[in-house]
Amino acid sequence: MSAITNETILNAINAKFGDTIIVEGEPYGLLTIETGREQVIDLLGFLKGHAVLKFGFLTDITAIHYPEREKPVGVIYHLHSLQNNVRIRVKVFMADGDVHIPSATVLWDGANWMERETYDFFGVDFTGHPDLRRILNVDDMTVFPMRREYPLEDPNRVDKKDYFFGR
Repeated sequence: MSAITNETILNAINAKFGDTIIVEGEPYGLLTIETGREQVIDLLGFLKGHAVLKFGFLTDITAIHYPEREKPVGVIYHLHSLQNNVRIRVKVFMADGDVHIPSATVLWDGANWMERETYDFFGVDFTGHPDLRRILNVDDMTVFPMRREYPLEDPNRVDKKDYFFGR
């Protein structure tokens, strides 16, 4: 059981940021909020430095691609308050072709590798990152493999034809 409730967290955030925060819900008790890239570093810094909330541990930075949405690329931050044993998810969605967001390395040194991985797989440009380059894929790769930009299977593959499976 956490020492503070999601309502307490949300009240503290709303008092500081007001209408710039959208509550997406609480799946499995995990408070999920959405904000814009202009205030994401201020929000993350507030959550980290708040005297009661104490979200000092950055668990993960990742991204998601929803090609059918108006703003298809989202960056997701997972924070954990070890003192209060509570977590929060912060999302920022951006338009395709304009996937720039400020780097969280100003708050957490560990954000370095997470942002590099997110860049490598989704193409998100973290402005102000000290060394933003590919980390797992080859350097001369021109695509971002986790984006949903290509069909799942090649329709021309002969080993996937129905007659091979008795259909």
